[in-house]
Amino acid sequence: MRFVLAAIAALALAMPAMAQAIWGYYENARYAYGIDIPPGFEGQGESTNGDGQVFLFDGRVARLTVWGGYFVTEPDFESEAHARLAEDTGAGWGLTAQSTTPTWAIWSATKSGRVLHQRMIALCDGQSYAALRLDYAQSDRPKLDPLVDQLTASLVAIC
Repeated sequence: MRFVLAAIAALALAMPAMAQAIWGYYENARYAYGIDIPPGFEGQGESTNGDGQVFLFDGRVARLTVWGGYFVTEPDFESEAHARLAEDTGAGWGLTAQSTTPTWAIWSATKSGRVLHQRMIALCDGQSYAALRLDYAQSDRPKLDPLVDQLTASLVAIC
């Protein structure tokens, strides 16, 4: 009986921690992509044009932006990704990691005490992409860095 009571008590104590670890999900109908949203990030509402949404962590400690777009000035996904990466480096972000392929791109950078992670994927129509951008203070790395791999891997096209 003591074992059963101890097990129930342990579960009761673990429940709040498990509830906090549950990831949400955001799906964009306009561009047909989906992404898992880490615990603690609150959506700020779909953008007016329906391309994505901003999610804030702890009020404003971290900003996760997800959006879709069409290749407007670039002929293909890889060129679009290189153009976006060039915008970041031109704005003073120092690259810490980068990889680009014909169907996905990912990079990390730092600037003025901030950390940036961006991932882009080609979407099924061959003319558009989906992207995520996570921006947070370097002082928040211990609580946010562990989320990056799962977050970036979860961005998928819905074909």
